[in-house]
Amino acid sequence: MSAYAPVTTEAELEALYGQPGEASLLKVADRITPQYRRFLEASPFFTLATAGPEGLDCSPRGELGGLFRVLDDKRLAIPDRRGNNRMDSLRNIVRDPRVALLFLIPGSVTTIRMNGTAIVTVDPDLLASFEKDGKLPRSAVVVTVDEIYTQCGRAVLRADLWNPAQHVDPKSIPTAGDILKERSEGVFDSETYDRDWAGRAAKTMW
Repeated sequence: MSAYAPVTTEAELEALYGQPGEASLLKVADRITPQYRRFLEASPFFTLATAGPEGLDCSPRGELGGLFRVLDDKRLAIPDRRGNNRMDSLRNIVRDPRVALLFLIPGSVTTIRMNGTAIVTVDPDLLASFEKDGKLPRSAVVVTVDEIYTQCGRAVLRADLWNPAQHVDPKSIPTAGDILKERSEGVFDSETYDRDWAGRAAKTMW
């Protein structure tokens, strides 16, 4: 593997890139302003980045009409819906409260970045408020905002993210079963796993 010359100081970065423009600094808020709240409440999907002793993790979260709730101008609550029980994000949060979130809004090139701290809670009233199809989340994550700001839309534009003509045919990429079969050196029953996945997901969505 060839060696690359690393950039190792902030001074080197600033010499390379220069200083941020006025708008890049002005947009940063330390709370959820009314305009930022409008952005957030239009988002059905975000990624949640956490840190723990083993390293970093980034988890996708998505839901229509219940992904999270803005509690006040400094906090939002996120129900922890059913998943695979790895609990990577939750394990990290109880050991290191620092979190970062990136919100996407279908059809918009603007994304929202949020940094702050979080707790995991099993407060019964909060969990009950996120009831879905008669089921409650096992826990919720409450994020306290340190900073929130818009991200330049160039990344979404470069990816042409919302253009249906650019959508990938799922048949052209490996399935989850294909990966499990590879990881098990051919032992895992990938065909049954992939065939039954939609039914399993429908029964365990909430």
